[in-house]
Amino acid sequence: MITKKLQDAINGQIAAEMWSANLYLSMSFYFEKEGFSGFASWMKKQSQEETAHACAMADYLIKRGGEAKIDKIDVVPQGWGTPLEVFEAAYKHECHISKLIDELVSVASSERDNATQDFLWGFVREQVEEEATAQGIVDKLKKAGDAGIFFIDSQLGQR
Repeated sequence: MITKKLQDAINGQIAAEMWSANLYLSMSFYFEKEGFSGFASWMKKQSQEETAHACAMADYLIKRGGEAKIDKIDVVPQGWGTPLEVFEAAYKHECHISKLIDELVSVASSERDNATQDFLWGFVREQVEEEATAQGIVDKLKKAGDAGIFFIDSQLGQR
């Protein structure tokens, strides 16, 4: 059985993952409108991954005898700038999510719930990859300049 404190913390992370999914969907819609179909596709897949994270956490809660809920999801930004600015925002957001997951691991530790800590380490490892991927795209966009942006758009569309 999972403690109420840990259940509430995981439900908070579920809401954060759903907000992330909406954020990336907003970015996807913006890119599509701006004619960057590769970036749009990449962001749409990122949105789906965030939804999958929320579902995995909900499934875990239920298996442990807890109750999974989705709380109110705040509105996400709608207007974006250049592709570089969008990916810089995505990178910053991934860093924020990493901190939230680190805090969640700390709650599991304080509750002496080794099973949940073990479960969460998978998300910690995945966050390292997500941060690195977003930072890598930012770095490529900075180096590519205006001329290379369409090449990167095409590459990311193959995700």
